[in-house]
Amino acid sequence: MSIFKGAGVAIVTPFKENGDINYEKFAEIIEQQVQNGTDCIVVCGTTGEAACLTEEEHLAAIKFCVEQVNHRIPVMAGAGSNSTKTAIYLSEEAEKVGADALLSVTPYYNKTTQQGLIEHFTDIAGAVDIPIVLYSVKSRTGVNIEPETVKALVDNVPNIVGIKEASGSMPQAEKIKAICPDVELYSGDDEMTVPMMSVGGIGVISVVSNIAPRFVHDMCMKALNGDFAGAAAMQLSELDLVDALFCETNPIPVKEAMNMMGMEVGPLRKPLVPMAEKNREKLRKAMTEFGLLK
Repeated sequence: MSIFKGAGVAIVTPFKENGDINYEKFAEIIEQQVQNGTDCIVVCGTTGEAACLTEEEHLAAIKFCVEQVNHRIPVMAGAGSNSTKTAIYLSEEAEKVGADALLSVTPYYNKTTQQGLIEHFTDIAGAVDIPIVLYSVKSRTGVNIEPETVKALVDNVPNIVGIKEASGSMPQAEKIKAICPDVELYSGDDEMTVPMMSVGGIGVISVVSNIAPRFVHDMCMKALNGDFAGAAAMQLSELDLVDALFCETNPIPVKEAMNMMGMEVGPLRKPLVPMAEKNREKLRKAMTEFGLLK
């Protein structure tokens, strides 16, 4: 059984002006997601600025999210690290506080080999019982998970069940699905959601869902129900919005967008900084044309 099918939101972590996590606001945006059809909350991932959270904050945010969601939809917890030992610790603790699944990113900076990836993810999986989705995002980590490595892991490690494919390569996604047909394939790039679902993907872990949750859910449902013409039309209609949301490093634009919409998710943590004014105007224009702003 899949962890989820459809739209998983890569949810932001809201901060107060003093830099603390704003849990009151976090509850609000979680509720907005649940009420608008989002199929899974993915907490403490890239969009959630996990790299700028302390371990204590990271685990507290996961625990809070799990309790707020209260089993209504799955919670997938980001629990990766460039250190296998740290990733095991975060994964074990996320499981203890009730996460339904884990999102485990490739170890960054170290640039390990494919054999190193196999051992890293196998060790993490051996420490927990909940399912794991691999996260391949070479643009951020410097390391790609090759399709053959995905197959080796899914074939030999029972609780490694899926992959968030954010390599930007459709041929790679296609090969993963071709040689590993049972893998739960999720798009990690909003602009590739429908193309990836057309070759067997079952959903997306989405940044856009932070500001348009019902739209992304409905688009995924069309694809899952075989209406690829309708899903493709929706995909094409959001291209300018997606482009604007990634014109600077994620999650800079999406937090700006949420604040424009009055959602008051607060500032970024350095080294992330506010958007350049020309890009802010580009974002505002795309949001207005999409109907998110007046």
